[in-house]
Amino acid sequence: MLRSLLFISALCYSALTLAQGRVEQVVVHAATLEGNLIGDSADRSVYIYLPPSYANSPDKRYPVLYLLHGYGLTGERWMGFADVEAGANAAIAAGAQELIVVSPDAYNFFDGSMYSSSIATGDWEAFIAEELVAYLDANYRTLPARESRGLAGHSMGGYGTMRVGMKYPEVFSALYPMSACCLIDGAEPGPGFASSAAYTSREEVAALRFPGKVTLARAAAWSPNAANPPFYADLPADGTSGNPEIQAKWHANSIITLLDQYTYNLRRYNAIQIDVGTEDNLITNNRLLDEKLSAASIPHSFETYAGDHNNRVAQRLRENVLPFFSQHLRGQ
Repeated sequence: MLRSLLFISALCYSALTLAQGRVEQVVVHAATLEGNLIGDSADRSVYIYLPPSYANSPDKRYPVLYLLHGYGLTGERWMGFADVEAGANAAIAAGAQELIVVSPDAYNFFDGSMYSSSIATGDWEAFIAEELVAYLDANYRTLPARESRGLAGHSMGGYGTMRVGMKYPEVFSALYPMSACCLIDGAEPGPGFASSAAYTSREEVAALRFPGKVTLARAAAWSPNAANPPFYADLPADGTSGNPEIQAKWHANSIITLLDQYTYNLRRYNAIQIDVGTEDNLITNNRLLDEKLSAASIPHSFETYAGDHNNRVAQRLRENVLPFFSQHLRGQ
C-alpha cells in the first residue's frame, strides 16, 4: 500500500512538474520601425510565454497579455528581472486563467524607446498595437479580439501602457500600468540636461548612463528633429535655461496632459488598474494620475504597496498583474 501511494505521489509530482509553460524567443520585423534616423534595427526580439496546456491542446485558443519593460532593460533582462516565466507558471498553478504573455524588446541606442512614435526612433505605438498584435494573431493560437487582449508594463513600460492604450481601445480591453514614469514632464532644467547637451558623438552617448542618457531618449521620442544630427533630437534645456518650444513638446507627451484628448477612449476599457510602491519616487505623479482619471470619470482602481520602484516587480506581476488579467480578459 505504501509503495502504491508513493508511486501515485510520484506520478502527481511528475504531472505538476510537466504542467509548466515555456518561453520562446522570436524575431519580428517591424515595418513601422524601418528608416528610423538613429539607425536602430527594425528586427526586434520578442519573448513569448506559452501556458502549460498550449503544446498539447491544439484546438484551444488563449487571451494575450502584452507586457512592456522599463527603461534601461532589454527584453531578455526584463524576462529575468520580472521573473515572467516562473511568475506566470505560479499564477496559473494558483488558479489564474492561462494566458499568452508577450514582451517585445524596446531597447534602442538611447536605452529605451519610450514606446512613442518618432522619426528618430520609429513608430513604436503602431509596432506594439498593430504589427505585433497581427504577428501574434497570425502565428499563435490567440483569441483575436480586444476583449481577450491586455496591455501592462513597468516604469517606461507603464508610460507605454497608458500611451498606447489610450490610442488603441479597439485593440485592448484592459490596462495595468505599474509604477508608470513620465506622467507629467515639463522638461525643466535640472540634472542630466547639461551632460546630455555636452555629447556630440555616438561613442560618447553609447557610454552615457542614467540620467543623462534618458534625457536623450525622451528627446528622441518627443522632440525629434531630422535636421539635427547625429541624434536627430532637440533638447528642452541646456542645463541652465530652458527652450519653451521644446519643453511644450515634452509636456504635450505627458500622460496627464494627454488625458483630456483621450478620455472617451479610456472610458471604453473594461478594467484599468494602477499601482505604485510607497517608497517609489514616482508615487506623487501616480497619485495625480489616479486623481485625474477620477475627475474625468474614467473607471479604474489605484493601489499602493510597501516597496520601492524595483523591489516588488516580480511579486506584483505574479500576485496582482496576472490574476487581474485572468479576471478581466475573455477566455475560450
